[in-house]
Amino acid sequence: MEGLIQLGVFALLLGLGFFFGRRAEAKHYKSIFAREDELRHIVVSTDRFPPTQFMTHHGELVSGNVVISVDYFKRVSAALRALVGGRIRSYETLLDRARREALLRMQEQARSAGAEAIINTKFETSRISGGSSKGIGSIEVLAYGTALTPQAAQIKGQ
Repeated sequence: MEGLIQLGVFALLLGLGFFFGRRAEAKHYKSIFAREDELRHIVVSTDRFPPTQFMTHHGELVSGNVVISVDYFKRVSAALRALVGGRIRSYETLLDRARREALLRMQEQARSAGAEAIINTKFETSRISGGSSKGIGSIEVLAYGTALTPQAAQIKGQ
């Protein structure tokens, strides 16, 4: 009987993790899509040097940082997937949301500085341990680059 109760609690936690995790993820993606449309005018590139039309712009470091936690369902799903191998889609969506959110935060910082483009964009990713189990508790993504601001906008901002 005790085993059935433990199994029931596990199934309940799994179901709650699935429901609330999906809901939070859908809400976050909705926010990401809206903000990506809003910031689409800011050119983001990994090029080290500015294109010719931005050669007279001023360069300034901008960054965006985010920490996203893994929900209980994703942990269980990933553990089950690890038994048989293959892609762990639950972690792929987690990383996708974190990268896009960090990029958006960097773009928002560039927009507030009056920038028209960001070059030399780079990402740093780190894992924040999930306690004694050494599993993934949360991930941190940092996006940074050089925002290019027109000289006139820079003079206005000073």
